[in-house]
Amino acid sequence: MTSVGAVAVDLRRSTPRLLAGTDSPHWGPSVFTSDDLGKTWSDSEGGAIRFPASTEAALAAVWQLQPGLESEPDVVWAGVEPAALFRSTDGGATYSLVEGLWNHPHRETWMPGGGGQCLHTVVLQPDDPARVMVGISTGGVYRTADGGATWAPSNSGIEARFYPDIHPEYGQCVHRIARHPDRPDQLFLQNHGGVYRSDDGGTTWIDIAPGLPGDFGFPVVVHPHRPGTVYLFPQVADANRVPPEGRPAVYRSTDAGDTWERLDGGLPSAGAWGLTVLRDAMGTDAGDPAGVYFGTRTGEVYVALDGEDHWNLVARHLPDVLSVRAATVA
Repeated sequence: MTSVGAVAVDLRRSTPRLLAGTDSPHWGPSVFTSDDLGKTWSDSEGGAIRFPASTEAALAAVWQLQPGLESEPDVVWAGVEPAALFRSTDGGATYSLVEGLWNHPHRETWMPGGGGQCLHTVVLQPDDPARVMVGISTGGVYRTADGGATWAPSNSGIEARFYPDIHPEYGQCVHRIARHPDRPDQLFLQNHGGVYRSDDGGTTWIDIAPGLPGDFGFPVVVHPHRPGTVYLFPQVADANRVPPEGRPAVYRSTDAGDTWERLDGGLPSAGAWGLTVLRDAMGTDAGDPAGVYFGTRTGEVYVALDGEDHWNLVARHLPDVLSVRAATVA
């Protein structure tokens, strides 16, 4: 059975392109593309992503696919395991290793998280293609301002509670990062214990977990139109990865994390201990009203529209849902 760990919808071309990071027990991991909304798929000969022989590394999994900015219509970024960043300049058909990050002196000391040593998040600066931020488990947040030639850790204020010094320069187990394009200096981050906001582009981070039933979780998603509106799916703790009291809920803030409200309408009210959401399994569309979507490890997909605050079940009896993307396509 082929699994799909990362999905992207590229709307920058006249015909939308779908990208899927797959893993086949026979062929191994790769990236497939479709230009007919999933009717047919193609893969590059030999695999779209390959480490140079000099690295002595092999691709284990594709964790993130991120189309580039409108100003670079053929650029696609890929975060992979072992933790590395790749860049495509042909719409996602082939990729090249971003060697500036691979050669960073910290890389050899990054440790694998529970899911592996992976680069799982790529966040773009909407007005500057040279500025890119990535999330690495367990390396933390790294930024470049020169298109990937050089990188620096950016974890000030983020805790790593599994170390004696809980505020190291790097080594945090970041789970997800989100940014709204209309407020690019403000970012939100779900950590392996801790929820944070940065108001200075990631230079420093502050705790915004008060008001949540737990500060452990995986996804963090911003509203497509309203800066400062952000969604989380809290779990109890790293050693108890279940919804608090077995009652799953999305938590929303409309004031950038100063306060939180529980959104559980339509979700099980008791005993749903297995209904959890992974880091890439929550997203939004760009519609008006906008839809917010999430998929669960128990194989359901839910959606809520603006103003409803009620989750509607749209799919069930699926395998673990690893990635959710939604888009409005003409």
